[in-house]
Amino acid sequence: MTPHPQEETPVEPSPAPHPVRATVQGSAPTPLSVLDLATVGVGSSPTESLRTSVEIAKLAEARGFHRYWVAEHHSMPGVASSSPAVILAHLAAHTERIRLGSGGVMLPNHAPLVIAEQFGTLEAMAPGRVDLGLGRAPGTDGATAAALRRGDNPHEGADEFPRQLAELTRFLTDDFPDGHPYSRIHAVPGPVQGHGNTPQVWLLGSSGFSARLAATLGLPFAFAHHFSAQNTIPALDLYRESFRPSAALDAPYAVIGVSALATDDEAEARSQVLTGALNMLRLRTGRPGLIPTPEEAAAYRFSSLEQEFVDGWLTNVVHGTPDAVRAGLDDLAKRTGADELMLTANAHTGAVRVRSYELIADAYGLPTAS
Repeated sequence: MTPHPQEETPVEPSPAPHPVRATVQGSAPTPLSVLDLATVGVGSSPTESLRTSVEIAKLAEARGFHRYWVAEHHSMPGVASSSPAVILAHLAAHTERIRLGSGGVMLPNHAPLVIAEQFGTLEAMAPGRVDLGLGRAPGTDGATAAALRRGDNPHEGADEFPRQLAELTRFLTDDFPDGHPYSRIHAVPGPVQGHGNTPQVWLLGSSGFSARLAATLGLPFAFAHHFSAQNTIPALDLYRESFRPSAALDAPYAVIGVSALATDDEAEARSQVLTGALNMLRLRTGRPGLIPTPEEAAAYRFSSLEQEFVDGWLTNVVHGTPDAVRAGLDDLAKRTGADELMLTANAHTGAVRVRSYELIADAYGLPTAS
């Protein structure tokens, strides 16, 4: 008799990853992610900076960081990330698994339909791994905001943020009601083409406004701890207390952006983060420029008021050896209860930024590159 072939047990398909919630890797206190400003230092160029962004994105994917976001800033010589969607398209071509997103797109600067088209295109390029983080600030000074928005009131768009958000959401889901002026307008790529996925919407903020709005809408929330640390815990508390479950999310999920730089020794870390502090001082006093060199920052003579600003700024930058950075991030996660830490490494050179993410990944025993 011919034996019957052995029947194979059907293999259950792996569940699709959650569009928001991430998994902790190694010994990290939360999932870790990356926020990129594509900084440009003196003696470097935007081309080199954006090449570094690709290098960091590939490293982040290989080492188990969960997502990689790009910030939108304008008229800042030291930043090359004025067009997040363009950068994200480039990163999508160089990665396969890591979530890619905006941290964020400043909604008042753009027509909602344009954003829906851009991020629908990204979703078509990288299905199931695109985040659309939205902010209501201009990402620049008032004059530049007016130039972007073609109006004299840079605050008008921010005041209309909830309405713009509702409009953008309907373009993304293609569900304007009958009779609406936009009911026959479709954002493409998008649902009208049978395109199944839509970008995951997040709200970003540095105060309580977006925290409350995200909670009301049941959306994930990302808070800018790296430049508004004094508001972090009040905003997160407000978000959690006000949260209403939605189809997108059944319970609150909060990410905080954290300035973190690890180097092989403490002195190097201090010299590197001082370049970022001097750059921020110049930006805040109307003198934006390229990220200064460590030598320039060390030689700068700060006034007493300037020194006070720099000291306050550096208090919220987790920096030092890998062990020191790990301890600082552990403490921050514990104090804030954040569900995810999104790290931004600002330094004069790209190589230092890349090395920082390597050292942090090693400190937490994240997966090694294959």
